[in-house]
Amino acid sequence: MKRNCRSAATRCSSTSLGTPNGVKVTVMLEELLAAGHKGAEYDAWLIRIGEGDQFGSGFVGINPNSKIPALLDRSGPTPIRVFESGAILVHLAEKFGAFLPKDPAARAEVLSWLFWQMGSAPYLGGGFGHFYAYAPAKWEYPIDRFAMEVKRQLDVLDRRLAESEYLGGTDYTIADIAVWPWYGGLVKGWLYGAAEFLDVESYRHVNRWADAIHARPAAQRGRMVNRVQGEPSSQLHERHEATDFETRTQDKVAPKVD
Repeated sequence: MKRNCRSAATRCSSTSLGTPNGVKVTVMLEELLAAGHKGAEYDAWLIRIGEGDQFGSGFVGINPNSKIPALLDRSGPTPIRVFESGAILVHLAEKFGAFLPKDPAARAEVLSWLFWQMGSAPYLGGGFGHFYAYAPAKWEYPIDRFAMEVKRQLDVLDRRLAESEYLGGTDYTIADIAVWPWYGGLVKGWLYGAAEFLDVESYRHVNRWADAIHARPAAQRGRMVNRVQGEPSSQLHERHEATDFETRTQDKVAPKVD
């Protein structure tokens, strides 16, 4: 399933779905644009993983692992493919010199939290989320096993955010952009319907941090891109221009006529 960028010489093409891993990249791109980096203008193409779009030759050519998200950076003479959400965030941060500190100690802290998310979230999604919300039966052992691990992870975050405004320190960085769609979404009640079960209100500092990021207009826009669930006004299936947020959400798109 290969689609070419509308302005191939100057834009990035993001192929994704509005899952937490996909949201990381669209939030990053919207934050870059909000910070004045016009070169971060992008096309976001929808990949419907339930229909197998990720196995098409065009997508596999960008991500041989057939997972969303994937990025094709066409800003230079030779297109650059980037896959894995953490790699995409680092690529964009280094490309635009934004949301990743240059000081070695601060950079190490941010990258440590970024990769903490990459290693921890499978226990939240593929572990707890699967057995709590999607498995064909409610098996007590795996639910309890992964629930305790997720609560341990929330405690790790809560202790860090008790001493620091953001995960990397005083500044908002790619670490926050990576962690927020997963753990911010969890405490905001967006994932798995498990907020009460996990007692997420008790993690006060995670909630404070999640609310602060949710208040950012760029984060709100990024969460809408490639979204196919929820209120129609919150779904922007594909994004090609900034004005699409006002004109192309699902509540405004005319139904197709057969």
